[in-house]
Amino acid sequence: MKIALPVDEKSGNSTVCMSFGRTPYFMIYDTETKESIFLDNSAAASQGGAGIKAAEALIHEGMEVLLTPRCGENAAVVIKAAKIPMYRTKGDSIQENIDAFLKGTLPALEEIHPGLHDHGGK
Repeated sequence: MKIALPVDEKSGNSTVCMSFGRTPYFMIYDTETKESIFLDNSAAASQGGAGIKAAEALIHEGMEVLLTPRCGENAAVVIKAAKIPMYRTKGDSIQENIDAFLKGTLPALEEIHPGLHDHGGK
């Protein structure tokens, strides 16, 4: 199973990033091989639609589960349409969140925020 998390750095010692769509990187952990890969989040610099673009990129990479502290509504629509479950992280430790998910102790992410739209503002 491939588990995706937004992370602050390209390192297993990094922390979970509070932002999904604008995280600098994503880590994808493969539970079968126990290996992790890190992806640059090219959507982070987008004028708008960062969450949607990030979600689409992770789906393309084969994400089967998303662990994140929060998610915007537009990204959540894309992720839910792909039938990918989302779980809310606890704290900022990558490994502790993966372990908690595998033990079945992470709660489902049910509180979806409206997103941070129109970054340019008027």
